[in-house]
Amino acid sequence: MNTNPLDRRYALLGVLLIAPTVLIFCAVIAYPLVSAIYLSLFTIFTPTLKGSFIGLDNYAALAVSQEFWRSLANTVTWTVFTLALQIVLGVAVALMLHQNMLFRALARSLILFPYFVSTVVAVLVWRWLFNDLYGVLNHVLLIAGLISRPLDWLGSMPNAMISVILVGAWKYFPFVVIAVLARLQTIPDALYEAAKIDGAGPFARFFDVTLPQLKDVLVVVILLRAIWDFKEFDLVYLMTGGGPLISTQILSLMVYKDAFGLNDMGRASAVAVTMMLVMLTFMVLYLRTASRDQEAAQ
Repeated sequence: MNTNPLDRRYALLGVLLIAPTVLIFCAVIAYPLVSAIYLSLFTIFTPTLKGSFIGLDNYAALAVSQEFWRSLANTVTWTVFTLALQIVLGVAVALMLHQNMLFRALARSLILFPYFVSTVVAVLVWRWLFNDLYGVLNHVLLIAGLISRPLDWLGSMPNAMISVILVGAWKYFPFVVIAVLARLQTIPDALYEAAKIDGAGPFARFFDVTLPQLKDVLVVVILLRAIWDFKEFDLVYLMTGGGPLISTQILSLMVYKDAFGLNDMGRASAVAVTMMLVMLTFMVLYLRTASRDQEAAQ
């Protein structure tokens, strides 16, 4: 069967248009992923990237490594509690900013400040606030009589993990505010008016009207933030470096330490691949949710 020359030209044009995207995908995602899987099967000395094939021994070593399981537990703790605080704060602030209030536009602008400020700058400020000798936080708590002596916020447990979680929630909750506030503005006022006629109070209207309307947005936000928080590195590294000892060491810090501290690129790659498998689970859930929402919209 003869093919129309015009169809062939359109097909070639389509290939040329999509080629840059495919090349970028291969360079940024496919190649690093394949390289990490490949390196995880070897014992690799980082400075020379030379080593010998050991198969799945790196994964077997991780399975019995207390450091790995402690880092995984720290990662789950960091992700769950930081995410929970982000959702609670984000929804509460979004509800407040949705109301008619004085300087609402200014408040909406300022609430985005933590999300857009540099992580390095934010951590420097918070480390000063948490300092056990001259930190503002200890000073305020001492004046208020809530503590009898300065607390070591970043050098002891559980204070270090609590501090990192609080800073993480403060840094990233504006993302939740943006998403929830955008959805709040699309909820029909007729739903609230009907609820008022039925005698529903503020809390009843929130749980019966607002929360069901926010469900789809919150599911997507939770999945996205879970992925991003699970692979967080710079904030935790700059705050505590994983200390004291490995009490706040998460998997991304373990990858960094194994690769560039212990010069064991093979084990670091095995940890990275394990992280990828966990994040792949969240990604599948996200894609299914997005696909379901798209089908419902159609």
